[in-house]
Amino acid sequence: MTKNGEKRYIFDLTITNFDQSRMLSELKTFIAVSQYGTFSGAGARIGLTQSAVSAQMQRLEEELGFALFDRTGRSATLNDAGRETLALAEEMMTLYARLSERGAGAAESGMLRVGAIASAQVSFLADALARFRDDRPGWRIRVVPGVSLGLLGQVDSGELDLAVIIKPPFALPSELEWRTLVTEPFVLLVPKKLARGQHSWRELLRSEPFIRYDRTSFGGRLVDRFLRRSRLNVHDVIELDELQAIVQLVARGIGVALIPNTAGLGKWPASVAALELGDATFQREIGLVQRPRHSRQAVADVLADCVGAAAGARVAGE
Repeated sequence: MTKNGEKRYIFDLTITNFDQSRMLSELKTFIAVSQYGTFSGAGARIGLTQSAVSAQMQRLEEELGFALFDRTGRSATLNDAGRETLALAEEMMTLYARLSERGAGAAESGMLRVGAIASAQVSFLADALARFRDDRPGWRIRVVPGVSLGLLGQVDSGELDLAVIIKPPFALPSELEWRTLVTEPFVLLVPKKLARGQHSWRELLRSEPFIRYDRTSFGGRLVDRFLRRSRLNVHDVIELDELQAIVQLVARGIGVALIPNTAGLGKWPASVAALELGDATFQREIGLVQRPRHSRQAVADVLADCVGAAAGARVAGE
């Protein structure tokens, strides 16, 4: 409270778990909302979807501990706390801009945030990061692990500069850009003793315990769609998202599994065999998703090109 009893709203900068880079992104979005009047209008200007703007504003309110808007239906109007917070936010962004004004050297250093699924991290992404570091040694990179759906949302919200994910089974938001890197065919992984018999992959799927690629993941949805399309009923015994763990379960004789033949898994264990699906083969598409060009750092395109080149080299070397 002020001396005259007026309530004041301040930022608590002592919160240890507060992600400062995310805060700056949220404050930038908050200022855009105040300038353009609506979540959709702000999103169109800064390269975010309306849902991403809404999520950022909800998170900002939760982190600050008070509401910034009076919400009526689909409209959101700054309340008293929001108007006072806006003045502080504009002051903070001005100070941050002054800190960033370091002359020509500013373009030679900074931080890039890259999301990646596990199989990409242990294959071509490592090659891409090495290439990028050779070219831009002043830049730091933070690699954020995750599943494709979560990483896609983080790119959409501006928390990540780019991400390597499985292409989703739905249309990407129009504001995001997609670049296909590799396609990986699925195989039926079985204990080697089963491969020695005369059973087809269809018969093995029907008769053997099935280790399922988590159907909430993009890759798992492809498996589920394939089984439905092929009218194959399987006996699920375990369901999980980690591909390396699925390989180890098959190696221990627990069951069979449909998984992508990806370089990220390395060589198959000696106790398993990968059966091709022939004409029924289906694939997962691994690619790079980025925010629109006008709302991303130019150096992010340099890293994206390194990722594309590294993925292409891996494919050519197989």
